[in-house]
Amino acid sequence: MAWWVPTWEGWGERTAAENAALREALCDAGEYDGYLAYDGDEPVGWCQVGPRYRLEKLVRQLGLEPDPATWAVTCFLVAPSHRRGGVARALLRHALDDLRASGVARVEAYPRGGEAVEPEDMWTGPAGLYLREGFARVGDTPRGPVLARAL
Repeated sequence: MAWWVPTWEGWGERTAAENAALREALCDAGEYDGYLAYDGDEPVGWCQVGPRYRLEKLVRQLGLEPDPATWAVTCFLVAPSHRRGGVARALLRHALDDLRASGVARVEAYPRGGEAVEPEDMWTGPAGLYLREGFARVGDTPRGPVLARAL
């Protein structure tokens, strides 16, 4: 939910219930922006993907143009029990296939930059994940690289 709130102010004090309520409100408004991975009936991964222009904080913070044709992969969450098992890669591949089938032509990603990124700061996905799936560096922001891929 980080990119859906207007600022980072107070982000650390938000509760899971507040984030769940915001997610429910988005779904109620028809704003579906992600993919879930399951192990049987158990959800084990999430990948947030949607039109970039909808995430005003992302566009503003990274100094991006509000391009309605560009979609963005902005968040991953994989259950600790399933990390390093290919869940994020499977989610990304599925999302890219689905976007391509839906007519999306371009997608971006914004991994954290730097040598020593802490695991809890990897929520936008590691650069290597995107690079292995055909993304290329097209720019830089103070937060890290901008990677893009044509579909």
